[in-house]
Amino acid sequence: MDAAVDHKLFLGGRLKRLRRELALTQTAMAADLGVSPSYLNHIERNQRPVSAQLLLRLADTYDVDLRRLNSPDGHASEAELTELLADPMFQGLSVPRHEILQLADEAPAAADAMLRLYRAFADRRARDRIQAERGGAGLEDTPADRVRDWIQVRQNHFPELDALGEALHGALTANETGENVEILARARLAERHNLTVKVMPAEVMVEWTRRFDPHRRRLLVSETLGPASRAFAVVYQLVLAEHEAELAEMADAADMPDPVSRDLLKVSLTNTLTAAVLMPYGPFQRAAEQTGYDLARLQARFGVGFEQAAHRLTTLSRPTARGVPFFLMRVDQAGNISKRYAAAGFPFSRFGGACPRWRLHSAFRTPGRIITQIIETPPQDGKPGGRWFTLARTVDRQGHDAFSEGADLAVGLGCELRHAHRLIYARGLDLQNPEVTPIGPACRLCHRHPCAERAAPPVDRPLTVDDWSKSVSPYPFSGA
Repeated sequence: MDAAVDHKLFLGGRLKRLRRELALTQTAMAADLGVSPSYLNHIERNQRPVSAQLLLRLADTYDVDLRRLNSPDGHASEAELTELLADPMFQGLSVPRHEILQLADEAPAAADAMLRLYRAFADRRARDRIQAERGGAGLEDTPADRVRDWIQVRQNHFPELDALGEALHGALTANETGENVEILARARLAERHNLTVKVMPAEVMVEWTRRFDPHRRRLLVSETLGPASRAFAVVYQLVLAEHEAELAEMADAADMPDPVSRDLLKVSLTNTLTAAVLMPYGPFQRAAEQTGYDLARLQARFGVGFEQAAHRLTTLSRPTARGVPFFLMRVDQAGNISKRYAAAGFPFSRFGGACPRWRLHSAFRTPGRIITQIIETPPQDGKPGGRWFTLARTVDRQGHDAFSEGADLAVGLGCELRHAHRLIYARGLDLQNPEVTPIGPACRLCHRHPCAERAAPPVDRPLTVDDWSKSVSPYPFSGA
């Protein structure tokens, strides 16, 4: 029998947290669900799996989204704790897996505290190493991590922003003039907001790719931006002009612990809404399904870049019109990870780099070409190992000389193998008996796989303040 089908769900810790949030005793919840208190007690202690019937009763009785019970909900996961304990500083402790599971499920606050402490230690160790090697200034990554985690807990899906994006796209294209969205957005900025757009020479913009001049009511964009990036910059300004209040309200509601994180989240939400205008949910999801998720055709149809289209694919989680649940990762040539998002549960490494056996790193040898690979990850969070269909391609960094060293980034996109038949890139492959490459999500854990003898890529380094907005903004001004 297929492992995914035969897999039993042990959700005791999460069920217990739900019961406590509802302020119910075991007896009261058992009565609501039509089971005995002793049976519910066994489930909460992970001595019995949760049945499908009980999950349906939970959803019906307490109006619970079942995905919430089967997701980490922002708490430290087994994978993160296992990776943490694989650090050489814990050598010799040999913490058994059942204790890790018990900590993650039954003491989530303690697990989070342990994870937060380790992050602070790992960041300090990374800063000390970088300072010793390069004499660099201190590095901080807390705001970017907080924003990225907040987005990932919501599986990178924001229905309210999708609705606003579809409405604004409809308003722009209502007259069916045939003009592209950038031209229509420029006209709306001029007519409704008295704001003009001007393309400026690179030597004037210096390191800026876009800049808003509030005194002259002008948006200045660099000539180095390609058509897709320029369109994104223009629509971004239109989104701020028309929906800044809603975006600010969402950022405030997230209750970020510091102003920098809150402002960074607002930037990310603005990027998300901009993408929802350029690639409105309904038309984009239908086009993706009709074309077999052909990124080149999606780019051409919506006038966007490869990375913009790829990232939009990770957001298609509308219950009535779901797309393939993709994950995405972006790295530079040194192996530093600057972006990772997922609509599915790909086991991203928190403290390590991507496994070198994943062809994401090989994309730099074939710039601009899509390469595919089927990978297998080890068991995580009590779930069996997964198989994933992946593709990777390089994109150019906007604002860099195309021939300068290190100017390219590689974007990796993937989904569970069971969805691969829906992708044009998998046609002609034997998906029933595929050639699979085992990888580890973090190289410290790769002792399970043959790549253990290979040198690990550089660590997923903490980001500088200058990196923050680029690292968490889902849709950079990339014209690739």
